[in-house]
Amino acid sequence: MDIIIASNNSHKIKEINAVLQEPVRLIPMSEAGINEDIPENAKTLEENALEKARYVHRRTGLNVFADDTGLEVVALNGAPGVHSARYAGQDKNSDNNIDKLLRELESYENRKARFRTVIALILNNEEYLFEGIINGRIITEKRGDKGFGYDPVFLPDNEDCTFAEMPAERKNMISHRANAIQKLNDFLSSRL
Repeated sequence: MDIIIASNNSHKIKEINAVLQEPVRLIPMSEAGINEDIPENAKTLEENALEKARYVHRRTGLNVFADDTGLEVVALNGAPGVHSARYAGQDKNSDNNIDKLLRELESYENRKARFRTVIALILNNEEYLFEGIINGRIITEKRGDKGFGYDPVFLPDNEDCTFAEMPAERKNMISHRANAIQKLNDFLSSRL
């Protein structure tokens, strides 16, 4: 089963494809002729994921998968949250986002945080949502060069290395996205 993913982010697509089970295959939206950035103006991850899925579905009429992920930091009242990708500006620069986050957390002892992913699936014109969460904390400096986004400063609970230090296989077993995709896999398996 082919499903268009409402993204052209190669890191994200590779990570998701590594966790998705056969016979599902994600097709980048660029292969469906959509190359523009999809607006993400909603106030929640759920609304953003649905907005992206609906955007691609309206243009293609095909089954669509979209996700939105946020880093939610306790000391910052859940920020950056839905604004994670653009936390330090519209250019979506991960280094700038991390630098801003670390500056804002300098005076806090409580560095608890969680990554939360919400997947929106439009399958046969019906909408479904799936959520995945992983808890951890924000460390004081970047570690590792794998992954993307906030991975160099996020240390999952019960782990010794950040997502950016972790082998992809390990991250794909425990991550917020992996948790949400497993729920999606279970759902799709029940439909095939």
